[in-house]
Amino acid sequence: MERASPKRPRATGARIGLALSLALSACADVGPFVWVDDYRQGHVAPDAECVIAVGDVISARVYQQDAMSGRVRVREDGKVSLPFVDDVVAAGRTPTALARQLEERLKPFVNTPVVTVSIEETRPLQISVLGAVVRPGIFPATADLGVLEALAAAGGMSEYAQRDRIFVLRPTRHGRERIRFTYQALVRAVGAAGQFRLQPGDTVVVE
Repeated sequence: MERASPKRPRATGARIGLALSLALSACADVGPFVWVDDYRQGHVAPDAECVIAVGDVISARVYQQDAMSGRVRVREDGKVSLPFVDDVVAAGRTPTALARQLEERLKPFVNTPVVTVSIEETRPLQISVLGAVVRPGIFPATADLGVLEALAAAGGMSEYAQRDRIFVLRPTRHGRERIRFTYQALVRAVGAAGQFRLQPGDTVVVE
């Protein structure tokens, strides 16, 4: 009598190998992050000066020089044009930094110019939602928008989303900080997840 070929152990071995591969993939390093329950606003220097953005309306006042002063909206290229000064990069700079730049540009016209810059109108708040969501994109937001509401605006998470890998990327002085959430904590409003509010510049990413 011929013996049957031992094929079953091979198939079982293949399945074990696949399961191990998936397990290792699930345990892959997600990079540096801080859980939302451990996050403190101090990480973002709460006293930091606001940064000018595209679409903002700024006022630049030159001391005792009304003809050189002006009120202007930051163009899509991030620049502004003011009397005696053309095409100065404003987006990404603080009002103080822009004022110092304008003072340098005005020195050929005024001895020791003194410039004050302020943001009079800010662009509407928008939040980017990327990754494993139904409709990734940029969405209008209110000042009290939470992460769960941002996910809902993007149509919810896709079938491939990992429910414990929801991140908010928040700009800081030294780059970006990754704040991690779980979907369960967001839905149940457990801990800090339910109280967390998005800020201008934040990006929600679902892995």
